[in-house]
Amino acid sequence: MEKTSSALWKRLETLYATKSLANRLVLKQCLLTFRMNECELLRDHISQFITLLNDLKNVEVKIDNEDQGMLL
Repeated sequence: MEKTSSALWKRLETLYATKSLANRLVLKQCLLTFRMNECELLRDHISQFITLLNDLKNVEVKIDNEDQGMLL
């Protein structure tokens, strides 16, 4: 029902990108348990890792560069 892409994006954010404590905890757990599968391409693994970091950034969770390197 939104008329502009900007309005649509804001609507999607309010529906799906909540900054609740539960959402933050789930994303942190995903990051801490994130592992590469044997048959997975390194490029795909890094892409998924960056997506997860961006999701955390969007809910205002900051992960230091050093921690990112250790987790990767």
